[in-house]
Amino acid sequence: MLVLKFGGTSVGTPEAIGKLIDIMKDTEHAGPVRVVVASALSGMTDSLITISRKAEAGDGAYTAMVEAMRKRHLEIATAFLTGHDQEGAAAHLEKTFAELIRTLDGIAILRELSKRTLDAVMSFGERLSAFLLARICTASGIPAEFLDTRSLIKTDDHYGNAHFLKEETFANIRSCFHGLPAGKPVLQIATGFIGATPAGHTTTLGRGGSDLTAAIFAAALDAETVEIWTDVDGIMTADPRLVKNAFRIDTISYIEAMELSHFGAKVLYAPTIKPAFEKGIPIRIRNTFNPTGGGTRISNDAVLSNYPLRGISSMHHVALIRVQGSGMVGVAGFSSRLFGALARKGISIILITQGSSEYSICFAVLPEDTGLAEAAITGEFDRELASRAIDAPITEQDCSIIAVVGSRMKSTSGISGKVFHALGRNGVNVIAIAQGSSELNISAVISRQDEAKALNAIHEAFFLAGVRSVNLFLVGIGLIGGTLVDQIAEQQEVLANEYKIRINLVGVANSRNMIFCEEGLDPKTVKPRLKAALPFDLPVFIEKMQAMNLPNMAFCDCTANEQVAAQYARILQSAIPIVTPNKKANSGSYHYYKTLTDYSRDRGIPYLYETAVGAGLPVISSLRDLFLSGDKVRRIEAVVSGTLSFIFNNYDGSKPFSALVREAKAKGYTEPDPRDDLNAMDAARKALILARECGLSLEFSAVAIEPILPPACFEAADVETFFTELEKADGDFEKRRSEAAAAGKVLRYVVVIEEGAARLSLRSEPAGSPFRSLVDSDNMVVITTARYSTLPMVIKGPGAGAQVTAGGIFADIVRIARTLV
Repeated sequence: MLVLKFGGTSVGTPEAIGKLIDIMKDTEHAGPVRVVVASALSGMTDSLITISRKAEAGDGAYTAMVEAMRKRHLEIATAFLTGHDQEGAAAHLEKTFAELIRTLDGIAILRELSKRTLDAVMSFGERLSAFLLARICTASGIPAEFLDTRSLIKTDDHYGNAHFLKEETFANIRSCFHGLPAGKPVLQIATGFIGATPAGHTTTLGRGGSDLTAAIFAAALDAETVEIWTDVDGIMTADPRLVKNAFRIDTISYIEAMELSHFGAKVLYAPTIKPAFEKGIPIRIRNTFNPTGGGTRISNDAVLSNYPLRGISSMHHVALIRVQGSGMVGVAGFSSRLFGALARKGISIILITQGSSEYSICFAVLPEDTGLAEAAITGEFDRELASRAIDAPITEQDCSIIAVVGSRMKSTSGISGKVFHALGRNGVNVIAIAQGSSELNISAVISRQDEAKALNAIHEAFFLAGVRSVNLFLVGIGLIGGTLVDQIAEQQEVLANEYKIRINLVGVANSRNMIFCEEGLDPKTVKPRLKAALPFDLPVFIEKMQAMNLPNMAFCDCTANEQVAAQYARILQSAIPIVTPNKKANSGSYHYYKTLTDYSRDRGIPYLYETAVGAGLPVISSLRDLFLSGDKVRRIEAVVSGTLSFIFNNYDGSKPFSALVREAKAKGYTEPDPRDDLNAMDAARKALILARECGLSLEFSAVAIEPILPPACFEAADVETFFTELEKADGDFEKRRSEAAAAGKVLRYVVVIEEGAARLSLRSEPAGSPFRSLVDSDNMVVITTARYSTLPMVIKGPGAGAQVTAGGIFADIVRIARTLV
């Protein structure tokens, strides 16, 4: 025997009912189904509550709303019934709606809506839908009868959330079905959600009441299975509305299902499982609109999950109340008094946690219960509050609860660590934690604004088989940033398929426009799309990034803009890692540099700027490794400007110095105004960063810079005038070059960091100097340490160029992804 329940969306339209009829006629269901429990048409219960409130307020609009309901039910009847069947159904509907109007008129006259009366009004939804469905089944060749469950399911008088009386209800159901005619039994279409007191007053069974009705029938009749038909494929690993990668759970135990549903899984409501659980009757969750899908089977013999967790759920809005004070410590019976006072007010406690010191206890309730709970506490503990033995209750609103559930958690170590690493890595603050001794569930109270981010972060950590995603926000898509976007487009598929790393470009901006897409921007088309996007506004860009609040975010700054760099602290404080080649932040004030690096280190939020010195060369990371391993840096010598390296590497006297600078400009090695490179400010900023990475507390003003150009070059009004002035200095440059050549040396512009100071100067390098091996725009950093004393560490390679710089930035982004494990 099978008992089926169809939810509101499964009976809400003619199309849905047509699919329901097909299910009832298929080979799986044509014989064994004895009972079908029907919910009200989708949205009907909420509408009935609304019209009841309107009637109570004397708002005559309820009559028009009832008329709309009547038309909706008649349209469904007309879609399936003809002739006398249609006439008979229409007459019954008219009679039932007339009864509804009379009830509402009475409410409007009295201006009073009791819970008992509201239950009576809400019962019309199921009574109408079950009647219609019985007539439609019969007309479709499936003999069926309408069964008003108020005659069978007996409850207490807790209106709005009545509890069924097990023995009386089971006896009524068994008596009813044993009294049915012999032979092929007639299908019973039963009203879900409703029952009645022994005195005959209509009650409702609360949230998930129709599921409970189905479970009651199944338990009373010893059915083989309960099937709950809805509009989703089953219980998912997480809410698919919040977690796009959530997938269906094939099989789950009763206890796991109850844990998930208690903390917000919407497919099932925990109390509805109980009657089936007690009888060991499996429950299947299936999709009316995808009947061939496997659904989810809930049973005692559920197969162990392949994952440490079975699923994750959340309660979107709760309030956390904390009671604390020295008067609680060691006092027997305090908790009993506290929760007894709350129970007497009918307040349901969702979660409880208490510190081992007994100094405080906190619990979660629904937001609408906070005022009543606070009043109950102050009333129970008025003397303790007056003597200040305990503090006044403290309430935190706008909280959510996330719960990770799975029977394998007990036998798998490290689950808690992985959960809280995923949360901490994404800047999600945990307010309270609870875990039962069964180790089946870990629950955490967090800020409501972080709910979706927390769910996605944990889901990815446990269910995506090692996949690590970075939601990337990129500012600056000029030469470097544009090349980075091209590299992401080229490598995106390889990273995902071979290394399980997903780079999801969700926000992009240049100096004019910005564009966002939570699902991801195609790096192949983002550049042209950006032209027609929103005007760029840096504060708005950052506010949008923070508001999106995605898991595993990262911010990449491919500009040289000081205003962008000034926002780094704000970004890090939002727990968003930063990747940047922009030197402005780390070569600005020492205080700002320390603020950023200390915050990154202390909070574990990556702040990566490898490409700020040496483009793609591993200079910064090598220095850090030396320090971490206990080595001492004694001296650094470096050529860190690709522009100056190209000029002096090729300055052999075959052409004047000014002509060589013109050549460098033509090849794109300099800025449009070469003075921006030849003033050595860029090299000095890199020198300062290196010095600070060595532990020196230097400001930029402390860096000694030997000028390369004569003052007249900087006084020139434009670039051509600059070159005219530079040509006048060709003789001086040639004299210095020839003197060096006569001594067997070459000119190089070198950074030196030692003895607590940093300086840059144009040096004559003798034979044997490593800087003589430089070619084109190569950079070189020579590091002498306590361990690398005889033979220094030499890092050499291209120090400029869009491809190598973008490649270094890309490597840092991938490095962030690798920290997500």
